[in-house]
Amino acid sequence: MTGVKIGQAKPLQEHPQREFVLGELHARPFTAIETPRRVLHFAFLTGGAQVQSDRAALATLCKAKGMTAPAEGARHHRCAFEGGAMRWESHNEFSTYRFELPSASGKPFDPPAASLPTPLADFVQPGPLLVAIDLHLVADPEHKIALESIFDRASLAAAENSDGSALFATDFQVDEHGYIRVLVADRGLGAERAGALVQRVLELETYRTLALLGLPEAHRLSPAINRIEKRLAEMTDAMRRTTELSDNNRLLDELTALAADLEADAAASLFRFGATRAYYELVQGRLQAIGEQKAGGLPTWSSFLTRRMAPAIRTCATMEERQANLSRKLVRAANLLRTRVDVALEQQNRDQLTAMNRRARLQLRLQQTVEGLSVAAISYYTVGLINYFLKGLHDAGGPVDPTIGTAVAVPIVVLLVAFVVRRIRRRYGEHGEAEH
Repeated sequence: MTGVKIGQAKPLQEHPQREFVLGELHARPFTAIETPRRVLHFAFLTGGAQVQSDRAALATLCKAKGMTAPAEGARHHRCAFEGGAMRWESHNEFSTYRFELPSASGKPFDPPAASLPTPLADFVQPGPLLVAIDLHLVADPEHKIALESIFDRASLAAAENSDGSALFATDFQVDEHGYIRVLVADRGLGAERAGALVQRVLELETYRTLALLGLPEAHRLSPAINRIEKRLAEMTDAMRRTTELSDNNRLLDELTALAADLEADAAASLFRFGATRAYYELVQGRLQAIGEQKAGGLPTWSSFLTRRMAPAIRTCATMEERQANLSRKLVRAANLLRTRVDVALEQQNRDQLTAMNRRARLQLRLQQTVEGLSVAAISYYTVGLINYFLKGLHDAGGPVDPTIGTAVAVPIVVLLVAFVVRRIRRRYGEHGEAEH
């Protein structure tokens, strides 16, 4: 990387992206076009893995026709071939090929585009074709071209540029050869301005087509959104009547599944709807750059596209907004249900703890009863042993009366046994608490 030198000082260190940022301003310059000229413009979807296929197809085409191949990593390339020139541009999700051909006839769109000699005969298309434009730049200094004889009057849109030095018109309909035909009448443009106008018109039509790709996506999502909205309303109504934990759990599981379906569709359409907005803004920008003026009583491109495109763009925006609103509603409903489930679980836990406490008290009472019985039983057997001992001692001539001795021993034995049992129970309890 080269630095910027100031006098004899040490070169300044450049940002690694400085060269790219500065070069972007000159990435797609206007090229001068002499009138008359025929321009065939194609746009292919080449996003993702098809980028390499696009570059390989371009390199093969250039090699087969003896044209200069693009540099490695280039995003635009212009080269000449016998009888014309080709311009290639690579964008984020599409690539364009523009062939500039001589126009032997001053009559608009004569001969048909399908009969024009272009390198496309040996071309392997890199992706699905989306845009095909047949643009004819013709001289019309005396304003003699009759647009109604060329285009369908029902959808004809035409306008002059800011100073009236050119007229551009189309009916936005596909002809029998698959092209959208665009006529540019040169009324004093000059080669450089003609090149700028042609490029803007081609970009305008390309971006218009790309912007409308969001409409099929909106139509595809509409049934799913309607189904989720309807089901959410039903589930919200059911939430008001359910009290059982099992019912709330079932509703929560279904809400989670609906939210997952919605987020999957939203993630899949996120790029498409965002691209639709961006391309529509580019269309508006190109129309403003051209600076349209009305031509006779015909609608301008701006008015025509606003009337025809705006509903489609609003449909995409509305679908995106419905997705966002529905996602928020699902989250709120799921949070409400989750709260109800948590409260129900806490109530169950409280009831279980209450039952456990009740069982603990019963066990304590039983333990106390068993303890009393144990003291009585042990005392009984101990007193019986003492009685046997005293009887034996009396029979051996001892001075002790067994009956009196046994009677005296009963309270003493009972107290001693009760004391020992309680000590054992307390030691076991302390040991259990230490383990916990």
